[in-house]
Amino acid sequence: MGAFPPRLPEQPIFYPVLSEAYAVQIARDWNVPASGAGFVTRFAVLKSFLDRYRIEHAGSKAHLEYWIPAENLDDFNKAIVGRIEVTASFGRDTAPAG
Repeated sequence: MGAFPPRLPEQPIFYPVLSEAYAVQIARDWNVPASGAGFVTRFAVLKSFLDRYRIEHAGSKAHLEYWIPAENLDDFNKAIVGRIEVTASFGRDTAPAG
């Protein structure tokens, strides 16, 4: 993949996270119960683009992410260096019990 798809109307912000552990938690523990599948991706983004945004804490100090408004997603995609790599995928059969 070379770009992320447009956001849905109910998704006004794109939230790229800064750690693989946090991405795994989102994909496995939140996305699987909500939609049946979750994916972890890895990609590089130009620092000059990211410098326009603050790093946000979403709950704990380990939950670091950028908040990119949906209307800026095209610019974000243009700032991706290389390809977007899927590093993990989760489905209902890999979701934690409980």
